Amino acid sequence: MNRPDPNSADQSANKDDDAVWLDLVARLEATESGAGEPAAADNAEQASEAGTSQAESNKTFKDFDPLGLSTPVTEPAPEATAIPAATGRSLGPRDFEVDEEDDSFVPEEPASLAGTEPLTMLAWVGAVGGPIALLLTAMFWRSAPLTAILGIVAAFVASVVFLIMRLPQEKNDNDDGARI
Repeated sequence: MNRPDPNSADQSANKDDDAVWLDLVARLEATESGAGEPAAADNAEQASEAGTSQAESNKTFKDFDPLGLSTPVTEPAPEATAIPAATGRSLGPRDFEVDEEDDSFVPEEPASLAGTEPLTMLAWVGAVGGPIALLLTAMFWRSAPLTAILGIVAAFVASVVFLIMRLPQEKNDNDDGARI
């Protein structure tokens, strides 16, 4: 990045940038400390030294807020309770606590794998284990016979076809997918 030459004729732009920067720092310090008057006086001195008017240096964020983002929140959302704002600042998204509900959702226990049909379990092992076996064969057993590789591929294809054939053939119109 090229820095401007300190002896160049375009130093007025650098002074304006410095004045804007000092103005921004003064405004941020004033909002953090809560005492805006001393910072505004210092700001006016710095702005007058830089050649800008005091009216330009006293602009607030609302002057530069075309979307209206600096307006405070007037009322909290109806489903959340507000934390007391002792600082007098506007409320933000982290200033709310969500009410805990006692009747929260508890999922039912999944079905045991011990009660699964043995053929379905074997098909799942083939469908998941086939690609894993091919990957491990390619990594660790480079000289595997072609019949072993074709056997793994055939087991995978047969497992996937079996699982697809076990899918329901027609849609149940009474079932919308929700469970109570």
